[in-house]
Amino acid sequence: MTPAVPLHGYQKRWLQDKSRFKAGMFSRQSGKTFTTTLEIVDDCYAAAVQRRRKLWVILSRGERQAREAMNEGIKRHAAAYRLGFEAHDYEWQGDEGKHNALEVTFPHGSRVIALPANPDTARGFSGNVFLDEFAIHKDSKAIWGALYPIISKNGLRLRVTSTPNGKGNKFYEIMTAADDVWSRHVVDIYQAVADGLPRNINELRAGLADDDLWSQEYELKWLDEASAWLSYDLISSVEEDAAGDPALYQGGPCFVGRDIGRRHDLHVIWVWEQVGDVLWCREIVTQKRATFRAMDDAFNDVMERYRVARACIDQTGMGENPVEDAQRRWGSRVEGVLFTPPNKLILATAGKERFEDRTVRIPAGDVALRSDLHKLRKIASATGAPRFVAERDDDHADRTWAAFLGIHAASDLVEPAGVTVAPSPLVRPVGGFGRGRLIADRPMHLFRGR
Repeated sequence: MTPAVPLHGYQKRWLQDKSRFKAGMFSRQSGKTFTTTLEIVDDCYAAAVQRRRKLWVILSRGERQAREAMNEGIKRHAAAYRLGFEAHDYEWQGDEGKHNALEVTFPHGSRVIALPANPDTARGFSGNVFLDEFAIHKDSKAIWGALYPIISKNGLRLRVTSTPNGKGNKFYEIMTAADDVWSRHVVDIYQAVADGLPRNINELRAGLADDDLWSQEYELKWLDEASAWLSYDLISSVEEDAAGDPALYQGGPCFVGRDIGRRHDLHVIWVWEQVGDVLWCREIVTQKRATFRAMDDAFNDVMERYRVARACIDQTGMGENPVEDAQRRWGSRVEGVLFTPPNKLILATAGKERFEDRTVRIPAGDVALRSDLHKLRKIASATGAPRFVAERDDDHADRTWAAFLGIHAASDLVEPAGVTVAPSPLVRPVGGFGRGRLIADRPMHLFRGR
């Protein structure tokens, strides 16, 4: 007889573990949320049989993830159990504001509530808790500080699952602590496949084409945060579900960063919209091995669809011609930037400050983007001067530099130490000698002399 909810070996071990405090570090796409929501429904089913009530609270990275846990997990399992339920969406009032909540009510009063995780929602309920993808929660340590006293005082159960996300978060501390409080499960992609997960490991790794991403997301390695310019915790702190969706563009002024790449690197166009004092990512266009015509078409499309106040383009090497073509069509709104070590330091510093001030918003749950942002490293050269490198030779953090170029486009001009720019407009010939058009208001330190 085929079970209503078939499980692989590692999923059965997780489901059958009834420990009060249980933490699982699972490979990506291995069904950790699916299995934990099954445990929640199973517990509510047992309570219904015994005419008791249970309350489970799912705290997810954001509203989209909370909805997915409810729709693809709780409701699906309830249907498999033939357990009737009522579903509701509503605004829950916490101490610090209102939060969108999803709720499923089972026979005899058991309830499951799914919310975006933050300290306010963490302290708002006295029930069993499931922290879904806890390593990428914003303020994970503050959430833990609000939640744990409630859980420990009332004898409730706690489930924590995630893939790794660097070492600067509470999930890392839970998984690496030397104690007997937690029942810990670790299932990498090799164990998952050995237990029956239908995946072709070689094909999966080749398709991912990113050693760091593979190590973290599938082999569950803790990547070193010490030299990362943007830590995973910092990246997580500015993620929002609403970012990265062109349909949510509000019509405000936009700032564009464009990193040029063709054979080995990506061509990336990053669009920021200014909303108050915050830059919201509205769109990220990526192309690989595209023709220069296709790259220019993508850039022109962005310039036509958004109110672009300024665009900064990587002018290094093969970027010379795209910059000239863009300036010919779009005029003074386009600025070329040479990736010299001093200029990269200016771009990276301004970009990091925006992340630290939380005045940017980037798409949530984009694994490739998060890996790209994290792989940038600042190291000292032989002379002691700082320089930036990415982890892999065939991927130079192209999305990161496009983001930083866009942030630079939105900023006031910043000159390197010891250089003074005259207040009068700066000009230089465009398109080589003998082509008399001039571009004004350019920071000369960002251009190479011709």
